[in-house]
Amino acid sequence: MSLLAFGLILAAAFIHAGWNLATKRIGGGVPLAWLMSAANLVIYALPLTWYCLTYRPTVSPLGWVFMAGTGLIHLWYGLALQRGYREGDLSLVYPLARGTGPLLTVVGAIALLGERPSWLGLGGVGLIVAGILLITLGARHSADPARVRRGCYYGLLTGALIATYTLWDKHAVSVLLVPPLVLDYANAVVGVTLLAPAAWRQRDEVRRHLREHPRELAVIGVCRPLSYILILSALTFTPVSVVAPAREISILVGVFFGARLFAEEGLGRRLVASLFMLAGIAAIAAG
Repeated sequence: MSLLAFGLILAAAFIHAGWNLATKRIGGGVPLAWLMSAANLVIYALPLTWYCLTYRPTVSPLGWVFMAGTGLIHLWYGLALQRGYREGDLSLVYPLARGTGPLLTVVGAIALLGERPSWLGLGGVGLIVAGILLITLGARHSADPARVRRGCYYGLLTGALIATYTLWDKHAVSVLLVPPLVLDYANAVVGVTLLAPAAWRQRDEVRRHLREHPRELAVIGVCRPLSYILILSALTFTPVSVVAPAREISILVGVFFGARLFAEEGLGRRLVASLFMLAGIAAIAAG
C-alpha cells in the first residue's frame, strides 16, 4: 500500500467514526436519513460545481446506472445502520458492521474481481471471524441479551451492505472512471429523492432534528461524504481487498466512544474482539 493510500484511509477512518458518533447521539429513522442526504446536497453543491466546471468529467451510460445503483445500496446501508444504533449499542453495532464489511469484501474481491490475497491475508480473515464470534457469543452474558441480539443482527446486515457497496463502487471508480465526488453526490440525490415522501409525512420530526441537533447534522453533512470520498479516491489506485480492511481502524475509535460517552456494557470483551479484528485487518493489508 502506498503512503498516499494509507494517509487517505487513515483520515477517512477517524472522520467516519466521528459522524457515526453524531448519528448515535441523534437517534435515527427516515427523517434523519433524509436530512443526512439533504445536508450532503447543500454542503457539497459548490465543490461539485467547481469540480465539474474545472475538469468537465464525462460519465458513460453504464456509469449512470452504477451511480443510481450506489445510491440505492447506500440508502439501505444508512437505514440499517441507524436501526442498529436504535436497537443496540454503538460499541457493538459499529465494530460488527465494520469488521464484517471487509471480511465479505475480501471474499467478494476473490470471487468477483479475481484478486488473490496471500496466506497472511487469509489468516487475517480468520482473525476477523474470531473477533466477530467473540462479540456475538458474548450476548448470553449481557444484562439485556435481546438488545444484544438485535444489535448483532443489524450490525451483520450493515456489514453485508458495506461489502456490497464497496465492491460496486470499486468498479464504478476504477473501471468506469466515475469521479469519486460525483459518485458520492449521486448517493445524496437518490437518498433525498426516494425518502422525500416519507420525510414529508414526518416533517415534524425533521423540524425537531433541525431544531435540537444542528451541530450534529452539520458534522454528519461534512464528514459523512468526506470520509467516503477519501476511500473512493484510494480505491482508484489501490486493490479493494487492501482498502476495505485497512479503513476499519475506526473500529477502536467507535468502541471507545460507545464505552466512554454512552456508558455501554461489555467494554473489555468488545475491545478484545476489536483488537482481533484490527489484527486481522492489518494482516490482510500486509498480505
